[in-house]
Formats: sequence, structure tokens, C-alpha cells
Amino acid sequence: MEEHDCQSTTHDYPHPFIHGVKLTRAQRIRGIILGSILFPLRITLAALFFLIIWPLARLRLAGLSEEDRSRPVTGWRHWLFHPIVWLLSRAVFFSLGFLWVKVKGRRADLKEAPVLVVAPHSGFLDMLVLCPSQLATVVSRSENASLPVIGALLEFNQSVLVSRKDPESRKKAVTQVTERLTSNGYWPQMLMFPEGTTTNGRALIKFKPGAFLAGVPVQPVLLRYPNKMDTVRWTYKGTTWLEALWHTASQFYTNMTVEFLPVYNPSQEEKNDPNLYADNVQKLMAKDLGIPATDYVMEGGVPVSKLGGLSLPLESPARKTLSLLLKNGLEASEVEAALDRMIDRCQSGAQGSKASAEELASVLGLTDRETAVTVCDLYSKDETVDFRQFYLSVAALSGFVSIKTLLHTAFSLFDREGRGSLSAEDLSDLMGALLGLPQHSTTELYLEASKQGQLTEENLLQVLTTHPTYQRVVNEYLQPEEVGSHLSFTSLANWKAVNNNGNVHNSNGSLHYNKKFE
Repeated sequence: MEEHDCQSTTHDYPHPFIHGVKLTRAQRIRGIILGSILFPLRITLAALFFLIIWPLARLRLAGLSEEDRSRPVTGWRHWLFHPIVWLLSRAVFFSLGFLWVKVKGRRADLKEAPVLVVAPHSGFLDMLVLCPSQLATVVSRSENASLPVIGALLEFNQSVLVSRKDPESRKKAVTQVTERLTSNGYWPQMLMFPEGTTTNGRALIKFKPGAFLAGVPVQPVLLRYPNKMDTVRWTYKGTTWLEALWHTASQFYTNMTVEFLPVYNPSQEEKNDPNLYADNVQKLMAKDLGIPATDYVMEGGVPVSKLGGLSLPLESPARKTLSLLLKNGLEASEVEAALDRMIDRCQSGAQGSKASAEELASVLGLTDRETAVTVCDLYSKDETVDFRQFYLSVAALSGFVSIKTLLHTAFSLFDREGRGSLSAEDLSDLMGALLGLPQHSTTELYLEASKQGQLTEENLLQVLTTHPTYQRVVNEYLQPEEVGSHLSFTSLANWKAVNNNGNVHNSNGSLHYNKKFE
């Protein structure tokens, strides 16, 4: 069985949340021919196996009370249904072209490691790892419980269900997971994807602490797809889940390698600090995979980088806005005049800072409402925009004002009571406006910048321009591309290269846009 390096057909991406299957003309023709035969055949077989699994999965817990369902299934319900569902689950993936799964290392038993942590997470086809892990228990979104077949399998698996939108649900899930991992073998082994979302596999994003909260040993598990074409990945942008399924099912076979690394036993310091524990395991796994360990996360459906507690957007709304204004033919003087009108409205307080897409189009002088709607969507989900956020984030990158002047304006906008100092909440709002993204963890910055319980404009400016960490935020996220000069849209075209997704890339090689994962 010949293995190929999947990276031979992958391309450099600005961050790990983008993936696309790049095909040559010959590969595309071959895919159409094979796909027209293999895809319907394989999907039919997979659906057939799913239909067989469905009632069997339901039968495992049939007739049990809620109290019995809250305990691990044992006895005949386990030894009868478990091997059948395991075999049928493997048959589903076999029918999709996963003819072989190469397993390296030894899976630790329950007493050695109550939880398996798996990375990188590439897409829904990663669930094949459940077969060599003997259908370990998983954590899943509560919405999945209502899906046909999938809901039955989650019930069979006695999965921990969590609603990401409900804080109480998240707290309950953390309690359940901790109880199971510290049950001393009472509950079966668990399996988690600590990245929490899918990536292109070119870097490991920051691990969430959920699998590490209990402070118990974990076994790292590496997933690799050593194929000529990297078809299985489904990410934030690029290949859709349906395209991933089509391309994968259209191959003669797809290779997968599961590698069980030695059990990681945490130190006392790691037990006391789940984030440190998660970071150290992430670095270990990244080293074995030969890829970077990064501080990228998916936050509120937006890919960000974490620095000093701040969430820094990998795709800056302000940069995208400037790109859209360029495409619509706006001159620098027109943008500067529009920004002046925005700040005048915000400072007067007469109409408020919130504006609709129509108001934004009017202020910017746009004739195309759709462009205004697109800009609003970069900042919110309801076709509105906060002019404070728009002004501060765009003005920072356009170079119309200095960082000192910009911060003075921002401070005056968010010092609601005119006290000359900001509260922690005010600081979160101010930094969210500057960066074009809501900020929820500004405690570190607040403690660094406040003196004697007061966060003044002078102290904030000093920290943002002299502190090594926050100076990076200013230099990489709040500076124009051509420092010291006003933005001209002619130079904008020169100092940017607009990629296929319409994203604007810096010429200064800043981390969040031009870093490549070699």
C-alpha cells in the first residue's frame, strides 16, 4: 500500500482555518469519472450500514430508567451490542474507502489514561478513530442529539452533551466530564479533540482545557492522512463538508494512521493549572507531528490569535473594509471625510453610535447597499455597525491619525462618566472597538495599565506603546501598512495582495496574515 505525502498538493495558507483541495486538470477528470461510479455506491452502502446501526443503538438503552441511563452500561447490554455496533461503524468507514487504518503504538488501558486526546482535528471523518479506541465516550454538541442515526449513536455511546450557547450547559458538561475522568475506572475511557474545531492540519491550534481540568493522565493520539490528495479536511473557509465527502469517496482508497503516544502524566503544577497542562501536551503533540503549536483559537465562530489575553482577529474586519472601499472606487479623502462624519456623530451623542446598513452607505457615500451590508456583517450579525468600532479600527489602519490621537479619541468615547479613568468593562469595549472584535479577557491588560485602581489615558498609552506584549498588538494590528503616511488607495493596491477569499495580506509579514506553516 503506497503512501504519499499529502502536503505535496496542499498550499501555504495564511492560517490553519483555511483549506482547499487543489486539483490538476487530469485529477479533476479522474475524480469526475471515478466519483460518478464510486460516490453513489459508497454513500448507498454507508447509508445502509447506518440504517442497520440505528435501531441497534437505540436498543442498548431501551427500557432503562433515567437513573440507570446516568450510570455506565454493563452486563449483556454491553457485551451484546458493543461489538456489533463497533463492527458496523467500521463497515461505514470501509464503505467510504478507508480500507486500512494503520495503528502505531499501544492504546493505554482505562486505569493508565482515563482520556485520549486526539489531534489534529480535520473533519467529521476523524470519527474513524473511535474504532481503534473501542468506541470511547465522546463530548458532543447537544444539537446533534436530534439528528437521525447520529443521535442514536450518541445515546449508545452515553456521550456528554453540551450546548455551547448555554453557560449552564457548559458548567454541567465540565462537572460530568470531571466526574467520569476521576471515577477510577467506573466510567469507560473518554476521547476528546482538544482543539475544539477543525483545521487544515498544518498547525495545532490552542488546546481547550476541558480534557485537562481533572488533572488525570492523558494519552495523546495523533491522526495523519498520508495520501496524495488531502481530501478529508473541512475547515472554516475553503472546502465544504460535501466537497470533502465527494473527493474522499471518489478515491480508490484513503489512508489513515492513528498513533498512540506514551501516556502523559501531569506534574503537580500542571494539575493545578489546566491551561499549562493543555499547552504542554499541545507542544508535545506538535513536535511529534512536525508542525507548529500556535495560540490560534476559534472564538464565537471567528478565528483569532491570543496575545496577552486579547483576541486578535486573523482576518481583520478593518482590513477587509478597506479592501471593499478600494474596490468600490473610494478615494482616501472620501474615506477620511466619512470617518470625520462618524466621529462627529458619536461625540455629539444625538443619534447614538449604532447605524444600519443604509446609514453606513449614506455616510460612506456608497451607491451599492450590498457593500454596506457586507461591511456590517464583518462587525456584527444583524446588519448594523457601531460607528465607534468602525471609526477606531479603520482609522488605526488607514493612518489618518496617530496612535496617541486615536487612543485619546477612544478614551473619550468610552469614558462614559467623564471621570478620566476607565473601568474593566470600559476597557473591554474600547479594545474591542480598536481591534474590530469583542474582547472578553482584558484582565491582564487592565491590571498592567491601572495604577492605584485607576486606568488613565496616560497609563494605557504607556502600556500599549512600551510593554513588549501589548506593543506587538499595536505594531501588528493597529498600525497602517505604510507607517508615517496617510493611506492612499493607490498604495493600498501595491502594499496588499488580495487572496482568493478577498483577504488582504500585509507586506510587513505580520504574524496573523503572512505566517506560513512549512
